[in-house]
Amino acid sequence: MKYTAPQIAELHDAMREITAADGASRGLPNATYHDESLFAFERDQIIGRSWAAIGYRSELIGPGFAKPVDLMGIPLLIIMDKSDDLRVFHNVCSHRGMKLVRENTQLRAVIRCPYHSWSYNFSGELMSTPLIGGIDQHECAGFSKENHGLKPVRFAVWMDIVFVNLSGDAEPFDDYIAPLIARWSNYSKNLDEQQIGPAATGSNLELRVACNWKLAVENYCEAYHLPWVHPGLNSYSPLDQHFNITDGDGISGQGTKVYEFATSAGTQTLPLIDNWPKEKLRHAEYISLYPNTLVGLQVDHFFSVIVMPQRPDESLEKLQISYVGDAQHKDDFASARAAILKSWDTVFREDIFAVEGMQAGRLSPGFDGGVLTPLQDIPTRHFHSWVADRYCRAATP
Repeated sequence: MKYTAPQIAELHDAMREITAADGASRGLPNATYHDESLFAFERDQIIGRSWAAIGYRSELIGPGFAKPVDLMGIPLLIIMDKSDDLRVFHNVCSHRGMKLVRENTQLRAVIRCPYHSWSYNFSGELMSTPLIGGIDQHECAGFSKENHGLKPVRFAVWMDIVFVNLSGDAEPFDDYIAPLIARWSNYSKNLDEQQIGPAATGSNLELRVACNWKLAVENYCEAYHLPWVHPGLNSYSPLDQHFNITDGDGISGQGTKVYEFATSAGTQTLPLIDNWPKEKLRHAEYISLYPNTLVGLQVDHFFSVIVMPQRPDESLEKLQISYVGDAQHKDDFASARAAILKSWDTVFREDIFAVEGMQAGRLSPGFDGGVLTPLQDIPTRHFHSWVADRYCRAATP
């Protein structure tokens, strides 16, 4: 099913009400969580026009390694070229639209189409068109290989996360990530992959959740549910020690002043991020980077979760944890890494019943957005307003 302009226009008033609200406001309409056509609309007009995370650079294990990714039905291909530089292409042959790579593959020299054997180098250039001009004729008058290479996708890498901008017209990535970098410079001026990442083996987790991608994002960015959904976490990081975050247009979240995961991670103390203020050693922040990236920063580790929308009512969450320096791989820190992974595994699994319950509730005619309160739902209201604004932009001629 394809979304239509009248259908989007019908939502305009509801979306405008969300963006204009100052106090309590309604949430996003039910249809945006389960309608197939609106799922396609959000792919094209929200996720596709933003910087969306699709994977991790460290998943590509050397030159020629190719990783296919499905982004809401659009086949993409991440590949490492011979110079260890990343490339992202649309995963289709320029001849007849055949999907080129179906599973993670270590390629030797070229990307070969399984249909008519057209081949591309790792830079996306069309190199071979066998028999295009007839038997034993691999060239054809009036056809130029130069004009038929793979279609590149605009991409950027930050903290090992691979982001893409399908439309090609989003703001520069440096501008997109600047508010988050500015905020976290209050903890460390040199927070980058030289100090943290990529993650050690065994520091990854995948969860398949029966909910719309937006529910995963908005649940992560608020702390209001902690006492009831995360009683263990709330016992040492209670709600009254949390604070809301809404910096800039595209991020919101929450933080705590009493982070304690590191103290329960074993007897070996993990290395700490350089230049972290002593008075904030127990601070941690958990931020939704719109549209689909969730990040967490603590003094002894960083993590990210990529929310990959699968269907209107299903999402795949990919978690990766990174540590400082030798803590990434050194055996001395293995028990600490395992304990931290277990802690986050527990937290994210505890969220599943909540987001799946909300997904089910959005099929009820007795609910259509509910209410977002002025205080506890500040981060969620910020995200809903961001989404609603993108709907309004698309509905405006």
